Amino acid sequence: MGLLARVRKEWFIIGIVAVIVSAKLQPAIGLKGGPLRPEFTITYVAVSAIFFNSGLSLKTEELTSALLHVKLHLFVQSFTLVFFPVAMWLCIKLLALTSINTWLLRGLQTVGCMPPPVSSAVILTKAVGGNEAAAIFNSAFGSFLGIVVTPLLLLLFLGSSSSVPFSSIFSQLFMTVVVPLILGQVSRRFLRDWLERRKPPFGVISSLVLLMIIYTTFCETFSNPDIELDHLSLLLITFIIFCIQLSFMLLTFVFSTQKQSGFTPADTVAIMFCATHKSLTLGIPMLKIVFEGYEHLSLISVPLLIYHPAQILLGSILVPTIKSWMNSRQKVEKTHTHTHTERYIYLSITPTII
Repeated sequence: MGLLARVRKEWFIIGIVAVIVSAKLQPAIGLKGGPLRPEFTITYVAVSAIFFNSGLSLKTEELTSALLHVKLHLFVQSFTLVFFPVAMWLCIKLLALTSINTWLLRGLQTVGCMPPPVSSAVILTKAVGGNEAAAIFNSAFGSFLGIVVTPLLLLLFLGSSSSVPFSSIFSQLFMTVVVPLILGQVSRRFLRDWLERRKPPFGVISSLVLLMIIYTTFCETFSNPDIELDHLSLLLITFIIFCIQLSFMLLTFVFSTQKQSGFTPADTVAIMFCATHKSLTLGIPMLKIVFEGYEHLSLISVPLLIYHPAQILLGSILVPTIKSWMNSRQKVEKTHTHTHTERYIYLSITPTII
């Protein structure tokens, strides 16, 4: 494979490295109030574009069938909003015996309480070719559920007495997730023939939007002054975060690939990303609201600022591996189904021949 062909195949990974380096060199460009205006372009335009793109590319019947996949939804939401925070609480009990900064550990607990993101899990599921419809439903439903559940979990594990403006967060989610998705589905009804004929590069469009999100996220991370504090604790927290993500992705993979689970390989892909990813766009505002006036709020926020780009980076790196696994599993299942059908036909006609 030539160099140019290799670059074309791995352009997304190269793009990730490029935007991270750019964010390190010039973080001010992607900060709030900067030239890119991420408080508008990312929070509203980019997220809305992702779900409009998904609504336009998804067949309506696929989205409808995903709504009825109750077992998958129950697994994802239970894992991310029940198992995850409890597991983090137990993990932090052990980590408290180390020299890691206490406020960073509390920040690690807040990560466990966060809802799934409204974009990255969907994009990565789409990039692999997994059950995108299920990913969309769980990302959207989990975000709405998180508006109520996440503040309660934060109060339960960390304690605070602030009220949360559920209505404003709910309305923002509705406008950036539900409305674009519906508009995309409506537009598809009028453009169906053209879309099937021209086959626009929906995956590439979503990947480009994700690169923009990665860039602004790393700009936020690199410009945070608390990132420079206590390098050993910071290094350990970063290592722990990557270990948690890999462990939980492996755990969801093991559970969802059991024969009795009833999940397809495409379902497993959606589960792995939706159940282990956490929202920064919802998380940071919630932390600022629930812990308003906390002296160490910035330190509490650091693990979430690390977790978000780490999950995108790790997920993007694993895309080729997961895609290869899913394709091989689907081929095996198709072969098995074909062989089973042939055997059934043979057994059915044998008595007749005899």
